[in-house]
Amino acid sequence: MQLRYFLPALFLMLLTVTVKAQDQPDQDSTGLPGDNFSLQGALEMFKQSSSPEAFEKALNSEENKVNNLDLNGDGNIDYIKVINKKDGDVQVFILQAVVSESESQDIAVISLQKTAEDNAVIQIEGDKDIYGEAKIAEPAAEADNAFNYSPATHGPSAYSPDGIIVNVWFWPCVRFVYAPAYVVWVSPWTWYSHPVWWRPWRPMPWHYYHPYYYRYNTRYVVVNTRRIAPARVMYRPYRTSSVTVINRNRVVVNNYRVTRGTRTYNNNYQPSRITNGNSGGRTYQPSRVGGNTGGRTYQPSRVGNGNTGGRTYQPSRSSGSGGRTYQGGRSSNERSSSRAGRSRN
Repeated sequence: MQLRYFLPALFLMLLTVTVKAQDQPDQDSTGLPGDNFSLQGALEMFKQSSSPEAFEKALNSEENKVNNLDLNGDGNIDYIKVINKKDGDVQVFILQAVVSESESQDIAVISLQKTAEDNAVIQIEGDKDIYGEAKIAEPAAEADNAFNYSPATHGPSAYSPDGIIVNVWFWPCVRFVYAPAYVVWVSPWTWYSHPVWWRPWRPMPWHYYHPYYYRYNTRYVVVNTRRIAPARVMYRPYRTSSVTVINRNRVVVNNYRVTRGTRTYNNNYQPSRITNGNSGGRTYQPSRVGGNTGGRTYQPSRVGNGNTGGRTYQPSRSSGSGGRTYQGGRSSNERSSSRAGRSRN
């Protein structure tokens, strides 16, 4: 008799524990697209790769569980391209998702700078369209982050007011891209052309992807300081956004910014370069958005200059002149008196 009551109770307890275990990761999800791409995991792949080409392959390998993005909602994982730009000792690696035949969306950008003969620093910054705000990660101060070629060599860390800066010079990919014969890597793959080894897979639900996402976090930390200022200037002209991705995630991104109190975006972030089928990748330039106006467009009222005699056109409407009133530098009575004076003479 006791066994009859014990088994149902045990089953109910196990079911409750399973449901709670699945629900718990959902509490850590922001609902943003960035929940499905690990910035820390991308840095780990960069550290383990021998070249940017190998790095791109590692990002798009299902077993690494770095990429779980489906930005266009077609039910398949998006392919992530790597595009390298270089200016002297500063390099950036743009991680860009191909979302359609005419659109791409930047996911993150890796900034790398050689600061001395055997010293380099690295950071990764998630795109605001994907993470809602600037999210910056870098290696934590762990011995294995120096990635030595032999036990006798070691990449020392430097101390700064913002924390410990890890020297990543001994990462194989870092030494590869600073070799004299290195040619910058620009991924050749497109919407219609993918590498023969790549096969898209179905994205995982958040509560399944959650453990893989966070396993990379132990060796990398989120910081608030950009350590490589020239990289931001270098990257700005190349930043690419997708209209489809922005529209699809507009509500969740705006809600996230309101919740976080991210006032700098004014809940109406306009990317610097939107690609779609109609724009041909041309740059969208907003019409003079004032920095102190909360994102409202400032439109002056056509104030005259030296060529107009100081007159100002006021677009106010008056019932006495057909709805339009022109107010110049002198009133109508003054002009009438002047004309009368010239007639008497």
